[in-house]
Amino acid sequence: MTAGTSTSTFSKDLLASIVVFLVALPLCMGISIASGMPPTAGIITGIIGGLIVGFLAGSPLQVSGPAAGLSVLVLQFVQANGVEMLGVVVLFAGLLQLGAGILKLGQWFRAVSPAVIHGMLAGIGVLILVAQFHVMFDGKPIGTGIQNLLGMPGTLIEAIEAGDHRFQAGLIGVLTIIAIAGWSYAPKSLRLMPAPLVGVIVAMLAAALLGLSDILYVDVPNNIWSTVALPTFDNLMRIFEAPMLVGAISIAFIASAETLLCATAVDQMHSGARTKYDKELSAQGIGNALCGLLGVLPMTGVIVRSGANVDAGAVTRASAILHGVWLLIFASALPWTLSYIPVSALAAVLVYTGYKLAYPKIVPALRKYGTTEVAIYFITVATIVATNLLLGVVVGLVLSLLKLLYAFSHLEVEKAEDLGANRVDLRLKGAATLIRLPMLASELERLKPNTHVHVHIDDLDYIDHACIDLLSNWDRQHRTTGGSLEIEWDGLTEKYKKRSGLRARAEATGR
Repeated sequence: MTAGTSTSTFSKDLLASIVVFLVALPLCMGISIASGMPPTAGIITGIIGGLIVGFLAGSPLQVSGPAAGLSVLVLQFVQANGVEMLGVVVLFAGLLQLGAGILKLGQWFRAVSPAVIHGMLAGIGVLILVAQFHVMFDGKPIGTGIQNLLGMPGTLIEAIEAGDHRFQAGLIGVLTIIAIAGWSYAPKSLRLMPAPLVGVIVAMLAAALLGLSDILYVDVPNNIWSTVALPTFDNLMRIFEAPMLVGAISIAFIASAETLLCATAVDQMHSGARTKYDKELSAQGIGNALCGLLGVLPMTGVIVRSGANVDAGAVTRASAILHGVWLLIFASALPWTLSYIPVSALAAVLVYTGYKLAYPKIVPALRKYGTTEVAIYFITVATIVATNLLLGVVVGLVLSLLKLLYAFSHLEVEKAEDLGANRVDLRLKGAATLIRLPMLASELERLKPNTHVHVHIDDLDYIDHACIDLLSNWDRQHRTTGGSLEIEWDGLTEKYKKRSGLRARAEATGR
């Protein structure tokens, strides 16, 4: 690499890092508040995501930090177990991720059905939207997702009727959303400034000009590191309690799935180095272990910041690392500026983010793979909103496994008989496997001797060795009765070999 090229690359990464920093700042604070944590907890996570994970990442252009996708899970955990235990479960979640990366399990997280992953993200989007709607009016989430959803009209009506600081905060929130949505229509040259930051700046200026002193503003300590809480030995020993183990496993699984889904999406945005999934998983594990030691928010790879990074022209991992540097410098030197940000503005940023996550734009793509995928998507979303995130994901995974079991166990045999020609046509549809062998054998045994049987395999997706043997043995027996069997043996063998070859290659590559 020439010096000129190196300088050119660094200048692109420098510009991209500034853009990512401007996107990350309001999101780090908003997600932290939505998680029931001080805003500086999210900023520290963003710093670790840039300086540490950015350096170690297996996906060079992916940006890591606090994620809206984990905010609901973290809030539920903090409310149930206290802030002091969050660091412990995040630490162990990070160690689980690190172990999974070392054991080269990164590819297995990609095996989760897209319907479940997108359903999880959409469900999270709904939960964020309905919870932060109340915060946007200087209130607090009411309770579960359903309670927050049903309580939205009441919060709006109460704020309008009262006409006090709640109504003022709501107007600031609405103004923030309008600014974010409207920024997409700004001239392209201006759109280098990220929309969430524009929305927050507009809210700050409006609140200052209107003298809205009664609404809630971000409470930021002069020293961002004052929120750091190292786990005690007694708290570490509590990791073996059931709620702690469930929390650690849940955070590890969801953070890993979201990170690797994001990495796959980032790979599609550029033509540079591809993601090394096990390396990325290990890097996320180290980052989350450090976040846990400091008692701050967990992290994932995040698509909004990663997309901004690629769109801004980033070339190497330097942009992600530098964005962490800018977060550190800003939060250390200028924390007082954050106290001018209305809480309702940050809540509005998350309301809009939740809307973008919840919008079912993936449904047309899922429909191409069948209505079952669409059903799994909506059931996952509905279960998450009605119960909780973990149960919703588990339900989605179980439905995906049931669908897979059905696909490999469902076989249809259509029979058409021509008595005049002494001929029977059998059409096989689905998968002829050991599970359906008795049914196939029964159909064959019911056929009359001394008939010409034609087995059609055009609609057969897969056949295993046991069913091929069954047809071969039945062919020999049927010929002794004076009958005959017509079947494309070469095509039948190819259907077996093709699927077996794909499975062998998948096992060899870990896909």
